[in-house]
Amino acid sequence: MSTDAAVDAILEVRPLTVETWPAFDAMVVRHNGIFGGCWCTWFHPERHDRAPGAEGSRQMKRQCVEGGIAHAALVMDGDEAIAWAEFGTPSELPNIHHRKQYDAEKVGDPDYRITCVFVDKRYRRKGVTETAIKGALELIAKDGGGVVEAYPHDLTEQTKKLSSSFLYNGTRRLYERLGFTYVRPKGMKNCVMSITVPPAVPTATPN
Repeated sequence: MSTDAAVDAILEVRPLTVETWPAFDAMVVRHNGIFGGCWCTWFHPERHDRAPGAEGSRQMKRQCVEGGIAHAALVMDGDEAIAWAEFGTPSELPNIHHRKQYDAEKVGDPDYRITCVFVDKRYRRKGVTETAIKGALELIAKDGGGVVEAYPHDLTEQTKKLSSSFLYNGTRRLYERLGFTYVRPKGMKNCVMSITVPPAVPTATPN
C-alpha cells in the first residue's frame, strides 16, 4: 500500500502477541533493529541467558512476548505494523532513563508505564504516534486500568526542531493533549507525566 493511501486508511491497533510478532519483527528489521539493534529490550530486566548483539536482543524480545511479559500496542496498516507503543508494569519495564534521579524523587510506582514509542519512517508526522499511545491506554483499560506514567521529551522551551527519530517517547505537548498531567522534570530534557486510566466497561454480549 502506498504511503498516500495509508494516510486515508483506517488503522487498527492490536496487542503485541505471538500472533502479531511477525509484523512487529518485520518492522524492526526494516529499521535495522531500532536504535542499534535493541529490539525495544532496553527497558526490560537483563537476562543472564541473553545472547550478544542484535540477534540476542531479537531472541530476548521474542522470549518475553512468548512468556507474556512484553506488551505493546501495534498500529497496523492491514497486515503491516507501522508503529508501536511499549507499555508494562514497573516489574516488566524497570529500566528507564535517569533512573537514579527518578527513584530518589518518586513517591511510589505507577501501575503501568509507557516507555517507548516508535513510528515507521514512512508514516512520521502524520499523527500515528498519538494513535499508538491511545492504543496502549485502551489496552491498559481492558486490563483493568490504573495509574500510567510516561517519560516524554520536554521541548516546551526548545526552539530548534528535533528529528522525530530521536523522540523515543513522544513530547510533553502530545501527552498533555491526551490528558496526561505534568509531574516533574527528569534529566535534562525529559519529564514524568501521569494519567489515571479507568477500567474498560465490558461489552454486553447479545443473547
